[in-house]
Amino acid sequence: PYVWAGESAAGLDCSGLTMVSYAAAGVELTHSSRVQYGEGSLVPLDAAQPGDLVTWPGHVGIYAGDGKVIDAGDESTGVVYREIWGSPSFVRVG
Repeated sequence: PYVWAGESAAGLDCSGLTMVSYAAAGVELTHSSRVQYGEGSLVPLDAAQPGDLVTWPGHVGIYAGDGKVIDAGDESTGVVYREIWGSPSFVRVG
């Protein structure tokens, strides 16, 4: 489920999801969507790869490929796999 400031299986927020996921792959991220944006290198959409961060102001998810993102949206959605919306930035970390 979505939990504000969550960073465990009991509940995750957006940056908690990315932090925990990257930690499982041996990469440390800060528990902040704003800070995570600066913890890697920006890549253009046509160079984005599954596993890159997808960032919006105040929100972050994990690029799943094919225009999809995995993110912890809010209390009503929890962690979801869905279409990317708006004009996010893509960040490669690690």
